Amino acid sequence: MDKDNDSPTQETIEEGLEAKVLASLFGLQYMEKLPEPNPPRELLRGDFDRIAGSWGRQFNTVPVEGDENTVTVATSDPLNVQAIDQLRLCYGKNIKVIVTSPDEIARTINTIRTRLMKDRSDSLENSGDKEYTDFFSEQLKIDVTDAEDDDAPIIRYVNSIIFKASTERASDIHIEPFEHSLKVRFRIDGVLKDVAEEDRAFHAAIISRIKVMAGLNIAEKRLPQDGRVGLKIAGKDVDIRVSTVPTQFGERIVMRLLDKSAAILDLEQLGIEKDKLKIVENLITRPHGIILVTGPTGSGKTTTLYACLTRINKPSLNILTVEDPIEYQLDGIGQMQVNPKINFTFASGLRSILRQDPDVVMVGEIRDIETAEIAIQASLTGHLVLSTLHTNDSAGSITRLLDIGIEPFLVSSSLLAVMAQRLVRKLCPHCSVEYEMSDEELRELGLNPEKVKERKAKRPSEGGCEFCRNTGYSGRIGIHELLLIDDEIRSLIIQRTDATTIRNRAVEKGFQTLRMDGANKVFKGITSVEEVLRVTLETGEAGQDIALGV
Repeated sequence: MDKDNDSPTQETIEEGLEAKVLASLFGLQYMEKLPEPNPPRELLRGDFDRIAGSWGRQFNTVPVEGDENTVTVATSDPLNVQAIDQLRLCYGKNIKVIVTSPDEIARTINTIRTRLMKDRSDSLENSGDKEYTDFFSEQLKIDVTDAEDDDAPIIRYVNSIIFKASTERASDIHIEPFEHSLKVRFRIDGVLKDVAEEDRAFHAAIISRIKVMAGLNIAEKRLPQDGRVGLKIAGKDVDIRVSTVPTQFGERIVMRLLDKSAAILDLEQLGIEKDKLKIVENLITRPHGIILVTGPTGSGKTTTLYACLTRINKPSLNILTVEDPIEYQLDGIGQMQVNPKINFTFASGLRSILRQDPDVVMVGEIRDIETAEIAIQASLTGHLVLSTLHTNDSAGSITRLLDIGIEPFLVSSSLLAVMAQRLVRKLCPHCSVEYEMSDEELRELGLNPEKVKERKAKRPSEGGCEFCRNTGYSGRIGIHELLLIDDEIRSLIIQRTDATTIRNRAVEKGFQTLRMDGANKVFKGITSVEEVLRVTLETGEAGQDIALGV
């Protein structure tokens, strides 16, 4: 029935008459209007997706009420024996069939969905958390009593998801549609975990709500969109970047949460080993040259650069940055954000910065040859430049610069060092278990078992504990490899030597790979073998490291 017009259409009248005739033929009760649905909770929780979701749409059936022995099901097609048999198997109970119109089935399913969504959001809202109440009333300016009945539960559900993600320290929220379901996942400590699975019918309303919050076009569902929303959650300023993309089952959304009020980490808190830390501290005080931090998205590159800038920040230095986006505000440092819509790119921003008399420049990312050339010229004319690249290891950054068109002599004369990094989850300090590593684990870490005397390490306990939310891990720490550009490496760069050769030569001189650094943290009981293997490359590491032993 049309929501804006309560008068029944001709099609609706005909469907109702057809259902009445079928009820009369089979001697079944016909109800023009179903009672307020009151199925027991256990009828909805586990099987709602199949019954009120995909089954409801496919078979035009809905559970109306039930007890220990019998479930009463409304249908518009009592001839559909398959649907009745499926319900009987699902519940393991007797099925009592009543008949109503397809329109009434749809209305009742919608009522159940609305109530179920309200129940799920209420479970958080009624938790007694004052900060959660403040989040609703003050930050989102929501008066649920003024919202339409159909919309209020969706609004509150979306808010619940955002609040839960923030309090669980999630970096990303994934809203993913599939054929018969809608999945919600959080990325916590770099790993995705399932949070909820809802009926597919909730998809459009949830996506629309998030798009409204982010200022996106709710009517545009064919093209990707990007937006953002700022909130204060539990006293923290949280910036949420929203990205939508179309998929075969509808729009998919990822929300990245940035806690803008979080304290910038010190270099000592990043997990850099003491010997490397001293070198880094020396590098960032150099008057000129380029220092690169490399790794995949989400490996903590920006955090490392911010820690470096914070360490050298003093009144005698003019430090400027160009970023996309500005993730954290740094006191005493000039920060600019790129805006491609007005052609303000990394390259144009860097040109502008160089006219601002800088001592130190941070470029969020070197993405193209233009940005790379300007950064190198800046480093050769008396500026210290810090930036990032998306490469797998430190040696790969050198060949990446050569591949995009930078001349070898420019790379060799400007580059000071490259630090590759990854983030690994830290073992829970309350429930981790001590054990002795096997020969196979040592080999996987790139170590020679015959040369390892002390094999004690720690691993996550099965099932975890309350402190780590039953994951066995709590928080993250970095593992690093630091490639210094000395005379020998410069010579290899001039010869356009490949990354593997550069890497092998560095290892021969004592260079520690990512996996080596990870192994050190395994022996210290900070992380597990599985974590190190998860984030580091296998090819080209193990064989070299085995030769070194420990």
